[in-house]
Amino acid sequence: MNMTSFLIYCFIVTFTPGPTNIVILSTVHHFGAKKAMEYTYGATIAFGLLLGISAMLNTVLITVIPKILMGMQMIGTIYMLYLAYQIYKMDTSETPTENKTGTFLSGFLMQFLNPKVVLFTMTVIPSFIFPYYSDTPAVTIGVIVITIIGFLAFITWVLFGAIFKQFLQKHKKIVNVTMALCLVYATIMIWM
Repeated sequence: MNMTSFLIYCFIVTFTPGPTNIVILSTVHHFGAKKAMEYTYGATIAFGLLLGISAMLNTVLITVIPKILMGMQMIGTIYMLYLAYQIYKMDTSETPTENKTGTFLSGFLMQFLNPKVVLFTMTVIPSFIFPYYSDTPAVTIGVIVITIIGFLAFITWVLFGAIFKQFLQKHKKIVNVTMALCLVYATIMIWM
């Protein structure tokens, strides 16, 4: 397993602006870090749950239809390239919408409605873990590691929300191009 491309993919998808991170940023800005942490805990638990569901579903699919792994890797590759394009063209000058429900439950439910998270959880395991590991302990460790990376991303948005927002505003094109190129690199490494 190419650990570098795995970590790059996980970090880029979880740390780049997406619905959850933008809501966390907005919650910090409008209601403070304590309220944002409540939201973050719910988002993290749902993220881990989605990863676990994905691992179980993908394990069943690979057992029943072994050739499905290649198809899922193709879907993952297409999705990663799509994300790279979206990151490249992202306009970070938009103001995030105000969040008046920065609760544990809203953070939890947001993950199930967030297409970025759902697609990521359904593609990361078949793209990076299953080609090399299929035993339950290894897959479980993968789910835990990815969940921790997601939590670190959420915490980063809580702790440095104002700084991140200003940095992205000031250097948005450089940040977007760098993140997009790293994601393309991670995509290429899946097939090597």
